[in-house]
Amino acid sequence: MSIHDIAVRTLAGAPSSLGPLRGKALLVVNVASRCGLTPQYAGLERLQERFGAAGFSVVGFPCNQFAGQEPGTAEEIATFCSTTYGVTFPMFEKIEVNGPGRHPLYAELTAHPDADGEAGDVKWNFEKFLVSGDGEVVARFRPTTDPEDEAVIEAIERVLC
Repeated sequence: MSIHDIAVRTLAGAPSSLGPLRGKALLVVNVASRCGLTPQYAGLERLQERFGAAGFSVVGFPCNQFAGQEPGTAEEIATFCSTTYGVTFPMFEKIEVNGPGRHPLYAELTAHPDADGEAGDVKWNFEKFLVSGDGEVVARFRPTTDPEDEAVIEAIERVLC
């Protein structure tokens, strides 16, 4: 099964999958609205604007597993993202990315290592996974890596070529 086929829910709670995004490069990110890294939303949105027409999309998955930094309801998260950062990329339901309740999407993503060869649990909010249009995880960037870091940009450009 491809990551495109894994069941997810939209932020509004409707059944969905990443299937409609098949063929696009995806930057899958666990997000939170009350984190020191929350300003990364701005860089994520700039990536969406810069590469969206070329077959790319950021996809956000709110997560409250790290110090309770995403306590909001789906409606509160949607309002925060749109009014504070002008987020236009798809946002999905709040999920768990680690532990026994880990969402199946993240079970697949976390099996892939970062640049240092380390796979396993997500370290914190705003960990980023770059997925090719055919569903292959091609890069993993830890939370403190800025979305517009040269390594992220280069990886996106490689997967879009």
